Amino acid sequence: MENKDIIEIARDLGRQIQKEDSYIRFRAARQAADEDKELQELIQRFSELREQIEEDASKTDEERDIEASKKRAEDMSKVYARIMTNERMIAYNDAKDDFDIIMKRISAIIQKSSDGEDPDTADYIPECSGNCAACGGCG
Repeated sequence: MENKDIIEIARDLGRQIQKEDSYIRFRAARQAADEDKELQELIQRFSELREQIEEDASKTDEERDIEASKKRAEDMSKVYARIMTNERMIAYNDAKDDFDIIMKRISAIIQKSSDGEDPDTADYIPECSGNCAACGGCG
């Protein structure tokens, strides 16, 4: 097999990935999140607060306004909570998680096959975090 053949197979894999249901859901959820003006404003505010907190952290104790720093940290936590409870962000995160699993499987099969394992049995094996609520792997 020539290099151009394997490259064409990779391109075909790319086309198949783009037809995969989890990819289509992920793209739609990302677009919906991108188009959600309130969500984008929250993300922008979160970024601004994070930058301000990073600036605060680089100041000496004498230069830093402790109360203002605490207020920014509280505000950032509140904004983060609002972002993470936004229905479009929830849908985006769920769709991204589903698509990430497919991509991890594809990557694992390719990597393990290139290491000499049987391509028919090579697969992604999720590592157990001990938190069963976040996993559907053990059964």
